This record gives sequence, structure tokens and C-alpha cells, in this order.
Amino acid sequence: MVSTMPGFLCMFLILLTISHSYAQTSFLYNFCMNEKGNYTANSTYHNNLNTLLSNLSSDTDIDYGFYNFSHGQSSDRVNAIGLCRGDVKPDACRRCLNDSKVLLPKLCPNQKEAIGWYDSCMLRYSNRSLFNTMETSPSFYMWNLVNATDIDQFNQALRNLLDSLIGQATLGDSKRKFAAANVSGPAFQTIFGLMQCTPDLSQQDCTECLSGVIAEIPRCCDGKRGGRVVRPSCNFRYETYSFYDPTNIEIPPSPAPAAPAPAPAPKVSALPPSTTDTLSTEGKSKTYLTVIAIVVPIAFVILVILMCVYLRTRKSRKQIEVQAENEDEIRSAETLQLDLCTIMTATNNFSDANRLGEGGFGPVYKGKLSNGQEIAVKRLSENSLQGDIEFKSEVMLVAKLQHRNLVKLLGFCLERRERLLVYEFVPNKSLDFFIFDEVRRAELDWEKRHKIIRGIARGLLYLHEDSRLTIIHRDLKASNILLDAGMHPKISDFGMARLFEVDQTQDNTNRIVGTYGYMAPEYVFYGQFSVKSDVYSFGILVLEIVSGQKNSWVQRGENEGDLLTYIWQNWRNGTVSNIIDPTIADSSRNEIMRFIHIALLCVQEKVGDRPTMASIVLMLSSHSVSLPLPSQPAFSVPSRNFSVIQSEEYDPVASA
Repeated sequence: MVSTMPGFLCMFLILLTISHSYAQTSFLYNFCMNEKGNYTANSTYHNNLNTLLSNLSSDTDIDYGFYNFSHGQSSDRVNAIGLCRGDVKPDACRRCLNDSKVLLPKLCPNQKEAIGWYDSCMLRYSNRSLFNTMETSPSFYMWNLVNATDIDQFNQALRNLLDSLIGQATLGDSKRKFAAANVSGPAFQTIFGLMQCTPDLSQQDCTECLSGVIAEIPRCCDGKRGGRVVRPSCNFRYETYSFYDPTNIEIPPSPAPAAPAPAPAPKVSALPPSTTDTLSTEGKSKTYLTVIAIVVPIAFVILVILMCVYLRTRKSRKQIEVQAENEDEIRSAETLQLDLCTIMTATNNFSDANRLGEGGFGPVYKGKLSNGQEIAVKRLSENSLQGDIEFKSEVMLVAKLQHRNLVKLLGFCLERRERLLVYEFVPNKSLDFFIFDEVRRAELDWEKRHKIIRGIARGLLYLHEDSRLTIIHRDLKASNILLDAGMHPKISDFGMARLFEVDQTQDNTNRIVGTYGYMAPEYVFYGQFSVKSDVYSFGILVLEIVSGQKNSWVQRGENEGDLLTYIWQNWRNGTVSNIIDPTIADSSRNEIMRFIHIALLCVQEKVGDRPTMASIVLMLSSHSVSLPLPSQPAFSVPSRNFSVIQSEEYDPVASA
């Protein structure tokens, strides 16, 4: 009985997976177009929509995976398109579209236009014409969490595959424009891909649509083992595993191989009796040679096969370990999932009275859970594609991080159309709330600012070196530093963060994100980022904390200009005391000057000249560590048209 249990469990899991694939309860993504207008219950439009959707399963074109139909007249006319993935069989297609026609009106009640995607099909309807029109929005994309190996070779193999698929898909007819295939990639990987357009598109429109989704790869899934970009009129996906049904894909027949030429008939000769013994010896010798000629190549082939199996098994084990680790991480994130009802109750249904402010991707609300714990809920703006991407990034990263100088993620919600992040409530708001306010900055004496700077440094050191992941924040700034009841800093907002692999030192991107003024020059100009990019942002942040001025502009009396140039000119002129916030000017000047010195080292133009966070933490903690002289920082202007405040007394500490 025990021996049969693993097989029984495997069979149960397989059946469960198959049944789940046909009974999906939620879309991969859906949009309700509020701006396109609403209809009232039991109106003519509503009845036309119900009639159209009820007839969907009986349409014969579903056998080809495509459904387009209209019902009604004038402004009450409803147009609908249903599209199944090209490898999905008719029965599964019907089930998927039947699920869609039930779920989509529920998710988008009273909206005249809506669209929803399952993995196997898409359904959309509208009061405007949808047919024969190439549409690029709304759209979404998804990506595999695992990075590709040998990225350059991987990308080249992927490009070859996509170029081939786009040629096949666009040549389809009015019933199916679909292609799927695979190619060999680096490190024994096989890359599987598919492309599809709605068949009502012309060849030109299909080509344009697919070219557009391929162009999104640098934004969605650059360097990843899998990804997909989905638009109303077309989509593509690739993975390093088979995710489609190859038995239901029409592949153009290959030319039949030529028949092999018949082997020549053996020659028969009669031998004289006197030569029989000699031939017997020669025959044995030839037999031995023949055996050697056959056995040696076979042995060599077997050896090669065994080596390949060994290497492949070792690679598979590594992949299994990585996959298992990723699955554990996903499961750990899933344990943090909260239901929408709980969060709505905690925030009093997102009331304005509980609103704390507005973040980069939506408002933030204060709430209280049933156990009395206070929370802060970041609510991503509706229909924000970028926000949804940052949401997923933030959940997967922050769920793994635990440090006193990082804001703690308590949970998240991915329900209906809501994208919610639930954090510990930090009562003293963010650093910019104090440091850039003429009155409130006085609450931050040098002791508090010193503690804040060192806490931020320790948080960054954890992200860069001390956690089991190497994480580049990419958006370190005053508004992303939260202050708890004891004015301890907590780094927040990991929506822009990037995860590095072991031994990876830098990465490139075509999508520059972050806040100008805090971004390093190599990132702004070339899209290159590394731990030293965060070091640059840290240096700017320290200068803001010490001066009480924003990096973009500083004003002291009649003198004004950008902060970095202003500080550098005062540093060269030995008048560093001019840049210190007057509210802390009477504090420990030597220590403040040292912090300014460290900040200037952080904002050096050359990446290699900037210290690591480990070195910075040591510099901030010990006065015995000598500091090299900084050169002119990046983005500082050699000469300006504004006069720099000059101090009447010479500052020997600053000049040293």
C-alpha cells in the first residue's frame, strides 16, 4: 500500500492540475473601460450583451479558436471578439470562453466595454466596432522569475525564434493567425515560443502588432527565461519549458528524405583449395579489425552520451534547486496575502480621513487590523500597468527582507482590480516631510540626523551585501525614507528595485526609472546600474540632510543654484560652513565636515572611485579611517552665473 502512495499522489496532482486548468476562477488580467460609458440593468444594451454572450458557445467558428459577432442596432449594438490560444482544442476553448462570458460581466458590471484574458483565451466586447482594427491597448506583460544563463546567446536564439514565428503567424488566414515552435538555446536549454494575432487583422496589421509586442521585451522580461506581452490584437510568449500543446499545432510538412541507394550485391568468388588456410588466418585478422572498428566508435559514442547525461542531470538538479527556491519564495509571499474585506474594514473603506498622502503609484491609507495593529496601505492606481509591475516586484523582494532599517511588509492583496501593499505603520512620515520644511527641520538636531544617516547606510549595506540577495534599490531619496516613533530610518518603496545574481556586479536597462537628481551619471546616460548607483544616491541624500536643501536647488539669501555645484565650490574655497543647515550649525562641526567629505566621495563621476557601503559604514562609525580627497563630483558645473556665499573666516578643518 505504501509503495503505491507516491504514484497515487502523482496521479491525484496531475488530475488536480488538469481540472484546475479548465476551472480557472480569475483572469490573468482584465480591464473595465469606464471611460467608454456604462449601461443600466435590463436596458436594451444589457439584453443585447446577454444574448450575444449566450450564443457564444454555439458559434461554429470556435472550432478555429476565433469568435466575432455583433447583436443589436445603433448605440445599443454590442460587438464581441473571443480568441483562444492556437494550440487549445475546441472543447477546451469553449470551456474557457464560457468561463470568460460569466466572469467578465461580473468584474465589469455596467461597463459597455471590457476585456479579460485567461491563459487559454481572451474575451472582449464593446459598443464600438472591434473588427479588422489593430489595437495595442490596454495591455499587460508577465515574466519568469529566473534569469537566463549566457544572456547574449540566449537572446540571439530567442530573436531567431521570434523572427521565424512572426513570419509564420502573419501568413495565416482569416480563421487562424498562429505559430509555435522551439529552438535550441545555450546550456542545453530549449526555448519554446508562440505568437498569435486575431485572424481578422490584415497581414500588415498583424506584422505591425507582433513587431510592437516584441519591442516590449527590454521592458518586460529582458534577461529572463520566460515572458509574455499581451495586447487586444496580438500576443507572444516564450519559456524554457513546453507550455503549449504540440499535438494541436499545424506544422508545415518537411520535404520527404530521399530513399537510400540500394547496397551493391556482394561478389562471390571460388577459391583454390591450396589457399584455404591462408584465407582463414586473414579472415580472423579482418574479423578482429572489424570488431575493433565497430566497438571503439560505439564505446566513444556511449561515453559521450554518458557525459551529456551527467552534465544535463547536474544542470537539471541546479534548475530544480533554483525552481524549488523560487517556489518556496512564492509560497512565502502567498502566506502574506490578505483578503480585500479585511483591508477595507481596516481603512474604513479607504476613507479620506484615513488618507496619509499620495505616492508615486497611488494613495496611501492608515488602517488598523482587528488585532489592533496599525498599518499603512499603499493602493496602486487603477488601470496602472506600470504600477502593477512595480507591485509584483515589490512583493517578491520585500517579502524576503528583514532588517530594522527597512520598512516591513505585513501583507498584500491581489483581488478584483485592487493592488494593495500592507506595511507596518511608521508614525513620523518620511524624511522629506521634516528636512525640507523651514519649521519642522528644527526638530531634527544633529544627533537625530547622524542616526538617520547611519541607519540608511546600514539598510543599504544589508541590501547590497548582508542579505542572501543582492538588491539595487534604484530610487533612494528623502521621500522613500520613513521615520518611526524613535526617528529611526526605514528604507521603503522597492517598486524600482532590481535583484542581482550571485557574482553579478552590474546590469543594463533601456528603461530608466528613478528620480532625477539622485540618479548616477552612468545610469542616466547609459542605463548601467550597480550597487555604486545606490552609493551615488546615498551621497546626494547625505548632502540634503546636512544642508536642509533639495538637491535640485539651494537658496541662501540672494544666492541660489543646484546643490551639488554649490557644495563643491564651497568645499574648494574652504567655506564648507556655508552649506550646513543653520539649525545644526552649532553642533559637532568636525563630524559634520567628515560626513560631507564622505558624501562627496559617494558622488564621484567614476564608478570605481566611489566607496562600497561596507566602507561607508566603517567611515561613518570610525574617525580613525582616513578619507581620500574627492575630485569634482558628477553633474557639478565648473562655473555658474550665481555668486557663492563667502565666509569671512577661514575654515582649517574644511581645507584639510
